[in-house]
Amino acid sequence: MQFRIADTFTASLARLTGEEQKAVKTTAFDLQMDPSRPGFQLHRLDGARDPNFRSVRVSRDIRIIVHQAQDSFMLCYVDHHDDAYRWAKGRKLETHPRTGAAQLVEVRETVQEVAVPVYVPTAQQALPKPLPFAGLPDDQLLGYGVPAEWLPDVHAADEDAVLDLAVHLPSEAAEALLELATGGTPQAPVAAPAGIDPFEHPDAQRRFRVMRDVEELERALDFPWEKWAVFLHPAQRAIVERDFSGPAKVSGSAGTGKTIVALHRAVHLARANPNARVLLTTFSQPLANALRDRLRVLVTSEPQLAERVEVYAIDALAERLYRLNVGTPAFASEAQLRALIEEAAVSVEDNRFSQAFMLAEWEQVVDAWQLDTWEAYRDVPRLGRRRSLPEAQRRTLWSVFEQVRSRLHEQGLVTRSQMFAGLAATFGARRSPFDFVVVDESQDIGVAQMRFLAALGAGRPNGLFFAGDLGQRIFQQPFSWQALGVEVRGRSRTLKVNYRTSHQIRRRSDLLLGVEIADADGNAEDRSGTISVFNGPEPAIVISPSAEEESRVVASWLADLAEEGLEPHEISVFVRSGAQIDRATAAAESAGLDYVILDDSVQVTAGRLSIGTMHLAKGLEFRAVVVMACDDEVIPLQERIESVTDDSDLEDIYNTERHLLYVACTRARDHLLVIGVEPASEFLDDLRV
Repeated sequence: MQFRIADTFTASLARLTGEEQKAVKTTAFDLQMDPSRPGFQLHRLDGARDPNFRSVRVSRDIRIIVHQAQDSFMLCYVDHHDDAYRWAKGRKLETHPRTGAAQLVEVRETVQEVAVPVYVPTAQQALPKPLPFAGLPDDQLLGYGVPAEWLPDVHAADEDAVLDLAVHLPSEAAEALLELATGGTPQAPVAAPAGIDPFEHPDAQRRFRVMRDVEELERALDFPWEKWAVFLHPAQRAIVERDFSGPAKVSGSAGTGKTIVALHRAVHLARANPNARVLLTTFSQPLANALRDRLRVLVTSEPQLAERVEVYAIDALAERLYRLNVGTPAFASEAQLRALIEEAAVSVEDNRFSQAFMLAEWEQVVDAWQLDTWEAYRDVPRLGRRRSLPEAQRRTLWSVFEQVRSRLHEQGLVTRSQMFAGLAATFGARRSPFDFVVVDESQDIGVAQMRFLAALGAGRPNGLFFAGDLGQRIFQQPFSWQALGVEVRGRSRTLKVNYRTSHQIRRRSDLLLGVEIADADGNAEDRSGTISVFNGPEPAIVISPSAEEESRVVASWLADLAEEGLEPHEISVFVRSGAQIDRATAAAESAGLDYVILDDSVQVTAGRLSIGTMHLAKGLEFRAVVVMACDDEVIPLQERIESVTDDSDLEDIYNTERHLLYVACTRARDHLLVIGVEPASEFLDDLRV
């Protein structure tokens, strides 16, 4: 007999108290061992539409709803007695007649809140809203997985009712309707061949999983809120398990599950290649720590697998490998580099370049690309720098940079780019220490780091896998991956289903970015067609007349959330930089909420509201987010604008500042407040459209 668990069970388990969860888990483990034990008081439910639903007693008030068939036993739901019975009586497990996928379907007549719209002309004879699915044939809707009894509601739904309707439908049907309603074309429906187990259908596997042993069930129940550890969307699973002939990339807007794909990809590669070492890396230590925690959730019952998936921030990994293969590096500090550039610049005649421009040219061109001769600098296309330089000006600059390189060598100092270049040369000539490399947040990987990654895995099938979003690039200037031997054209996939952010927050946040963003190699990421699978309140975009009024509005908003039952740790306040932290803490104190100020460890503390800068928002999510102090000259930050030494670089600064605000806004799941003091940031004009 196969023992299964449904995603509805893990979701309902997460809503119980800690003590209730412990009791449910004990009962679930016992059920897996022997579901026929008399103590479970297993019995049918009177009035249930599905005759195979049973109730299992956990305690005096807690009941598990299971589905028991001749050859299978499935945990479906858990709740207090009356709520559990109500859930079971409103659902049935069936095989969809067209797709062949197993579905838990809500019984239509038990759902009162979805009403067929009735249009009554007003005195002004207002026209009814269009019905986006009215003209679609039943056959097409069935092909998308819509249950037959819900077809009349789908035909009658106007565009405002689509999200309300979607929450009652199986996920594949809901996603197809949402994509149609937003002007997209859903992926061709998948129909299972005759005779195939309905639970083996890709759409069924996103919500039902076989638990093969106690350890697998324990993993699913230890982290019921981490559904991603057990259930994957078919589009995600296809990318995770696909073989690629060379470097590959998954992209998608915030909340579409790119990091989840990266984690599962790393584990899949380790599992499919028993002797392989897999590197899972990202650009910062806090994000690496978060990846390590999530990996632990994913492989908690397979410790031998965890030993072969190594998680590192890329700089920390490079330092470790450099020490092992070359020696302990003595890094040149930024102050030392500034002094060396200034010293060299004085000795060069007719040098009219500013210190800031020379430092940027050194960091983004000469050092990044490891240009070591005049000819190399003369001919480089200066990717990432928009201002063109005549040969005579380049000659002047090279006279400076040549001296800087010489002084660094004399003093035994190296830059991080030199470290990465040295490692790239080392592993270009010998075997890589890793068989596969998976990179998360790849949009913020730099030139030198990419050269190193290319040496580790670019020449092998499945050797390099990237997950990233150009719309969240906030640390690096764009550059050509192809120039470093990393070509992902033809091996790029885009995720379109947003699980983290409500439709309203996602739609408003998307106003900050273009519909399409292209990288330096011309590979475009199309952001259109992304859908969110749940509804929420509209974000509040507020411009206050004073900082005092801003604090009052934020404090009131936070207090209202507490009244609704949100815990402090489910809420965060983000500001552009440390200079605005005091405004955030003042608002939290006015609301009477304890708080913690996030640092590089990015540890959320139970019972405390999180306050941090936007740069620390990466990798986090909260039920509610306040983005405050969005004033003019704060975002975009005036200091960055004034530091521009080349007018053509101004566009990139504006883009990264937009991306930063986008990252902060999309940390919110259900509630979002964006607020600034008049005159407010120009970006708020976009959000208010």
